[in-house]
Amino acid sequence: MSTHPDLLVGFNKADDAGVFRLSETVALVQTVDFFPPIVDDPFDFGRIAAANALSDIYAMGGRPLTALNIVGFPAAMDPWILGEILRGGAQKIEEAGAVIVGGHSVNDKEVKYGVAVTGLIDPRKVVTNAGARPGDRIYLTKPLGTGLITTGLKRGAVDPALVALVTAQMAELNREAAEAMVAVEARAATDITGFGLLGHAYEMAAASEVTIRLAADRLPLLPEAARLAGAGMIPGGAGANRAFLAGKVSVAPTVDKNLEHVMYDPQTSGGLFVAVPPDRALQFERELQKRSVPGRCIGEVEPRGAVALLVA
Repeated sequence: MSTHPDLLVGFNKADDAGVFRLSETVALVQTVDFFPPIVDDPFDFGRIAAANALSDIYAMGGRPLTALNIVGFPAAMDPWILGEILRGGAQKIEEAGAVIVGGHSVNDKEVKYGVAVTGLIDPRKVVTNAGARPGDRIYLTKPLGTGLITTGLKRGAVDPALVALVTAQMAELNREAAEAMVAVEARAATDITGFGLLGHAYEMAAASEVTIRLAADRLPLLPEAARLAGAGMIPGGAGANRAFLAGKVSVAPTVDKNLEHVMYDPQTSGGLFVAVPPDRALQFERELQKRSVPGRCIGEVEPRGAVALLVA
């Protein structure tokens, strides 16, 4: 693990992005992410992959500045497909106010696309996953279930309207949610991606040395998410998430099993998971409403108990 006096955030607490201080008022925020297609349309895939990578900058409270494309693409595949992927990514990066400065591609057996993003942040205002304190309210800014729905898409088990809905959500930037978070000086945040709701909630609880209690009946769900879980449309990553969290999370036996599957479901370009001091919770809700972000309070932070994460 690299150490440096100006490395303010590294990977020691599984944060979303690294932060390197340049001066007393300016720091770089850096992240990278890429993966194979999760939707059929190459343009939409590019938008989603770019939004997913940009989300790490927003989760730290930063502003995206530059982007580098990362591509794996089969030489025998129609180059139009690659062009559409890159066009989708470029659209989303431009929407974020960032600039593409280059990238790198390799001949690969499978299509892969993602982005390395550099942003700027005031080093005195970095939001990490380690700042949650007892009494804080926990908010989630996007509904859950993208992994279940995209798995259902691959198996022909979801209709076009649901595909369009989940595609739009995954391509949506977390910029407005981040602006609301920064406006109220939230104590901690992360974005919900491949480790699922419970995996990323656990990372915050562990980094903050607290217990986070989530209310199962408050969780926002995408349409059909619980039904698809019951129909067995569970992605492989959900099993890995469950195995990793064995002994680290306590889920009440009264929680519906399909809903429990949703909580382990790997998300793509999910919402922000934010810890807000109780005296600023109402202000945060107003900031979200002002920006048309459907955030919801789903739990609270408690002093560290026997386990880091409780769901009831």
